[in-house]
Amino acid sequence: QVQLVESGGGLVQAGGSLRLSCAASGSIFEINAMGWYRQAPGKQRELVATISSDANTHYADSVQGRFTISRDNAKNTVYLQMNSLKPEDTAVYYCQSSLRRRRYGPLLDSWGQGTQVTVSS
Repeated sequence: QVQLVESGGGLVQAGGSLRLSCAASGSIFEINAMGWYRQAPGKQRELVATISSDANTHYADSVQGRFTISRDNAKNTVYLQMNSLKPEDTAVYYCQSSLRRRRYGPLLDSWGQGTQVTVSS
């Protein structure tokens, strides 16, 4: 079994910063891409940022230049540094990883339980 546990959410004023962390644990052979998604009330879940196993990154246009995704492969952990936060960044943020539980096994998607980020104006 695999668990992804997020931390670092909270309440912050507009213009402030937060850093999210997500640690994967359990029966893991290797982790490929990792990413962050978010879902605001009444909206669909959307991609925020992804990072490949060799650290190639991709960002949604709405967060480009304000958010930075990084990862520590030794710790199976992905981070999201969020700067210059805006009220429209308010959402539940979910961590996602594509991983194999054994050599040559299928790629599986795992998700965290989500962490609330609220940005006040």
